[in-house]
Amino acid sequence: MESSPFLMRSNGEQSSPHHHQHHFHSTVSVQKLRRFNTLILAFRVSTFCFCLASSIFMLTTSSSNSSSIRWFDYHAFRFVLVSNAIVALYSFFEMGASVWEISSGATLLPEFLQVWFDFGHDQVFAYLLLSANSAGTELARTLKTTDTCTSTNSFCVQSDISIALGFAGFLFLGFSSLLSGFRVVCFILKGSRFHL
Repeated sequence: MESSPFLMRSNGEQSSPHHHQHHFHSTVSVQKLRRFNTLILAFRVSTFCFCLASSIFMLTTSSSNSSSIRWFDYHAFRFVLVSNAIVALYSFFEMGASVWEISSGATLLPEFLQVWFDFGHDQVFAYLLLSANSAGTELARTLKTTDTCTSTNSFCVQSDISIALGFAGFLFLGFSSLLSGFRVVCFILKGSRFHL
């Protein structure tokens, strides 16, 4: 008898053995995957919260005098505000994608695209946050050597808080980037975003 690439079903229909290929995961594997996805979601939520708080602090930063300085008078502080706002929006989208993946077990985009989308954007936005907050830190240090921070101390304190929150957002985005990089490596080696 010749070997056929098709299997016979009980009702006489033929089906390809590769047509219904599903990955088998044990209960332990499913729990590990859920924990891994929950960890990614926790990092995404933390990134969102810190970047949103940083944006709000920078947006509300102004001196007590009506005629004195504001955050939009400085390019570096504008860069801090916009970068943190962009990363907060990205993190909000990624939180939704993570919740979708945890609840349905599938990625929002096709798996190949989702893995590379997450990793690529995590990298780009992490570097964006790092450069923006570094520029803001340098400006804040420069302002402390001038009369600006002595006369309007609340302005400098709020800008320092905003920059610190931005660095915390960068830290959590860096952790997310490590996990999304791990998923890329697993996808390259095994054809699946998980090592299990």
